[in-house]
Amino acid sequence: MALQAPRGTKDMLPQDAYKWHFVEKKLKDMGEKYGLKEIRTPIFEHTELFTRGVGETTDVVQKEMYTFNDKGDRSITLKAEGTAPAVRAFVENSIYSEAQPTKLYYFTPVFRYEKVQKGRLRQHHQFGVEIFGGKEASLDAEVISIAMRVYEEFGVKALKLKINSIGCPECRKKYNEALKEYLGNHYDELCNTCKSRFERNPMRILDCKETSCKDITKDAPVILDYICDDCKTHFEELKVYLDKIGIKYEVDPYIVRGLDYYSKTVFEIVNKDITVCGGGRYDYLIKEIGGPDMPAVGFGMGIERLLLTLEQENIEIPEPVYMDLYIGSIGQNAAVESFKLAYDFRKRGLKCECDHMKRSVKAQMKYANKIGALYTMILGEDELKLKKAKLKRMSDGEQIEVDLESLDHVISIINK
Repeated sequence: MALQAPRGTKDMLPQDAYKWHFVEKKLKDMGEKYGLKEIRTPIFEHTELFTRGVGETTDVVQKEMYTFNDKGDRSITLKAEGTAPAVRAFVENSIYSEAQPTKLYYFTPVFRYEKVQKGRLRQHHQFGVEIFGGKEASLDAEVISIAMRVYEEFGVKALKLKINSIGCPECRKKYNEALKEYLGNHYDELCNTCKSRFERNPMRILDCKETSCKDITKDAPVILDYICDDCKTHFEELKVYLDKIGIKYEVDPYIVRGLDYYSKTVFEIVNKDITVCGGGRYDYLIKEIGGPDMPAVGFGMGIERLLLTLEQENIEIPEPVYMDLYIGSIGQNAAVESFKLAYDFRKRGLKCECDHMKRSVKAQMKYANKIGALYTMILGEDELKLKKAKLKRMSDGEQIEVDLESLDHVISIINK
């Protein structure tokens, strides 16, 4: 029996690679317009980074992380999300000592053991944006505007932005008291996981996916009624900035996000009831991981989910030209010469292929058509002797005689 990929993982096949390249280039270009620079962090980290940063009572840490002991008996976890590793790199490499804000983006695989469904895999890939060192609401608005513009640039129109403020630790103390008082009346109806969260982190119960818990929390106290004046001012300023650049939003007081490091602003972008992007402010994570007391804000966006959204919206990604020129051959001498010509054309920038399978001429032309070659030429003994060949345009069959010693002329015809 042939081996298969592990459940919850998916191969990126050659026929789909161009879609990923297109999306990644568009995201990279978008990031650079906002002054973001790329960062790459390891695929695994010490487990403590996630338990301290993400939070021990979150679903990610309690249920979803891929954790193991390495040969040195150290607890290691495959990257469960992108923010904590970026913060760790920021602190470890003393980037905080440079002029702020630090504006970063990354592409990264993320590993979570969760129920496999369409657009949600156990290994998926994220585009992330993190801005360190600034506390102003303008940065929250900028991060949100990047996320919104990404989808708009791809042509997705049915977007809904939901925002909330979950305040600071002082706000949450008061809120947690009110929340516990409310949830205490429904304690026996909570799932076992939420019962364990009740004392340590009752806000996590608001993020539970169990139907029974969702039914209970729909009438829970609203955190916006408990946030302090500073957090309230920050949230109002965010609205001003979003209004100024024409980004519409809906205040959703039940958004808390699934990770403990968030504070003040949290947001989600929804397309047809599916969350396609989420993020917010995390002003205490840098200090928690061992760095200075510095604020930060960012988001994560699943690339598989982005591609799925484009597909559902019938937005086509343009296929690239895979092959400029295919050089066929008849006989061994011509095969050697076509190999040399293909090498020379590639050095000059053409996408070029030749025959490696000793196919018949008919089969070679069929293959050239299959790989999408714009032009073909066939070399035989006569072409080698005369140092001339017929360059055929595959779209309409037009043929032009070319000099095999004038490669630049051939290239100029192909590039017209």
